[in-house]
Amino acid sequence: MLVDVMPEHPEPRKIARAVDALLSGEVIAYPTDTVYGLGCDITNRKAVDRLYAIKGMDAGHQLAFICPDLSEIARFAIVENQVYRVLRRFLPGPYCFILEATREVPKIVQTKRKHVGIRVPKHAVIQALTRALGRPIISTTAARPGADPMVDPHEIDDEFPGLALVLDAGAGGLVPTTVVDLTKMPPEVLREGAGPVEEFLPTPPLSRRW
Repeated sequence: MLVDVMPEHPEPRKIARAVDALLSGEVIAYPTDTVYGLGCDITNRKAVDRLYAIKGMDAGHQLAFICPDLSEIARFAIVENQVYRVLRRFLPGPYCFILEATREVPKIVQTKRKHVGIRVPKHAVIQALTRALGRPIISTTAARPGADPMVDPHEIDDEFPGLALVLDAGAGGLVPTTVVDLTKMPPEVLREGAGPVEEFLPTPPLSRRW
């Protein structure tokens, strides 16, 4: 079901409708600052299982989650000073940062090394949604495994009939987030996407002048 929403000033009643769906254990679609996402309540295991089924993902496929702002990240990830400086500089923005997970993170979104991917998108709709929900949303790209991200909300609605609703804020992007592992120093770029990566790449040694 499509729900038209203003991309810059989302209507509170429409955000509340999406929150009700999440609290009921449903999976929804929403815009981000990169591509459309599919997601559900982080605390609802059945909803997470439903998300995997709707997208057709393997059980081993890792999921990130979306926080409304930087203050929420420290609850779910170990954020030392050096890491915080990076997060503060690049978020909100088109990045997913891999961090060391705290005990608050459900095991289903952790890697075997107890790491977790965290996003803070720069988009009013998803920011309003996570704030209204009061906790993060587990998120994955609105696309079939191995396929390109879907741009048109109407196509997303048709492709994933198990969704409770699609927050339609217009066409989405085609380029997913940049994924950077901050558990390593220097950080490691795992996927180049919409966010520039130059500052995370190793600095080449200066050539010697003789």
